[in-house]
Amino acid sequence: MNWPDFEYPLLFVLLIPLLWCLIKCKEQLPGKIFVHLHLFQPRKGWFKSEWLIKIITISALLSALASPVVFEHTTPDKRQGVDIVLSLDGSGSMNTSGFDPKSRQSRFEAVQELAKAFVLKRINDNVGVVLFGDFAFIASPVTYEKEMVAQMIDYLGYGMAGQNTAIGEGIVMALRALEHSKAKSKLIILLSDGEHNSGRIAPKEAVAMALERHIKIDTIGIGDANNYDKAMLEHIATQSGGTFFEAPNKEALRNVYEQIDALERSSIKSRDYLVREYLAYWPLLIAFGALAFLFHRGQHL
Repeated sequence: MNWPDFEYPLLFVLLIPLLWCLIKCKEQLPGKIFVHLHLFQPRKGWFKSEWLIKIITISALLSALASPVVFEHTTPDKRQGVDIVLSLDGSGSMNTSGFDPKSRQSRFEAVQELAKAFVLKRINDNVGVVLFGDFAFIASPVTYEKEMVAQMIDYLGYGMAGQNTAIGEGIVMALRALEHSKAKSKLIILLSDGEHNSGRIAPKEAVAMALERHIKIDTIGIGDANNYDKAMLEHIATQSGGTFFEAPNKEALRNVYEQIDALERSSIKSRDYLVREYLAYWPLLIAFGALAFLFHRGQHL
């Protein structure tokens, strides 16, 4: 159980002089002359109650100023998982339809749907997303908030990064997304339907950088195998210790994600979090209630 604490407990030192003043300091009222003074004699019981309510009011106000707070300490570092970056081809060819015989979805729309489902299934993992075309950019950083990553995938579209296919850029940007990862196991899943024909970084250079960082790359060729460079995607996967997959249609791509989902888990180190819940409104409610009661009784005396 989390017991409340105070951020500024030294403020309670003020309680001593305030209570002393409440007892010793007499209220000075201008004198008035009345006939039959016995009609205006105060009730002794009420004065005792008034004194007690004033103590409660002062104590409650000081408690609010001292900022009562409850601390909740969370340590999610017991999780098991893999840090994963999905590097998705967003070139113009991804607008091609026919990838799913049962619908009119384009390749990119089918990839979006299955990528979101894959992300949400990776409960214990950190996941990020990179989109590449003529250039590459990080659409979502590597994070434990899978719902946010899935929403970000929804906002992506083919052509956002240009019409061509810079596979080398897609790998390097994924490596940058994993730059601060503390996981023992890191994986890039690179998906493309075309040949490398753009960008300043060759796939060979990008794979060498992945090897230096001990990061595996799984590659997925989607659509017609004649349209993408199968040999290059196989080479990227083999050299980095990953696996190459072929997905000629949507159902095959679904099966590929299921195979990748069986990856071995490893420890992830996460930061500790200290959550504060401020409770000053409770003593303030007590103080205002006591003041209202004093005012109400004063009006009826």
